[in-house]
Amino acid sequence: MAYMSDDDYDYLFKVVLIGDSGVGKSNLLSRFTKNEFSLESKSTIGVEFAARSIQVSEKIVKAQIWDTAGQERYRAITSAYYRGAVGALVIYDVTRNATFENLERWLKELRDHTDSNAVIMLVGNKADLRHLRVVSTEDGKALAERENTFFMETSALESMNVDHAFTEVLTEIFHVVSRKALVAGDAVAVLPKGQTISVSMEDEVSALKKKVGCC
Repeated sequence: MAYMSDDDYDYLFKVVLIGDSGVGKSNLLSRFTKNEFSLESKSTIGVEFAARSIQVSEKIVKAQIWDTAGQERYRAITSAYYRGAVGALVIYDVTRNATFENLERWLKELRDHTDSNAVIMLVGNKADLRHLRVVSTEDGKALAERENTFFMETSALESMNVDHAFTEVLTEIFHVVSRKALVAGDAVAVLPKGQTISVSMEDEVSALKKKVGCC
């Protein structure tokens, strides 16, 4: 997928990455935005963010992706971190069951701080570590179905499904916003260039059909 100029975009969407420390949030971010991976990456301190633009339905969508430390001592930043987010990747490590068990807590926190129509994807990362896997794909799918979210397994190391995961979330956000604009009688094309879109669409609950995918 081609990388586009940061200055050339029609929409700006804020997407947050959450999950326990060490699940690979920072490497997923760097793989998607810079196509880089570091085996030596250290725990994120505070908040970092990066951006990348993709094309969706002939429009340029710029994702501003926020990455935060998963450790408890940084949790005080949550309300500012989540503010304005219209999408989230909730990430666990398929080799560490505790990170999977903590997803429900992360989902509750996310939903407490974001609009009910934010697009959410559960992401089972480190799928390349097949011999160490303890969380099955079926368990991930089942939780995603219960929580009504998207689902995908990824490997930041092997660059497996990383673009696919981010692109699917951004495409769904775009479609939600487009449907809302049509319902409101607005033409999506006339929204100001670079406007940050906040999704607040109670009437779209039934129209937004979440789906479960797989690797």
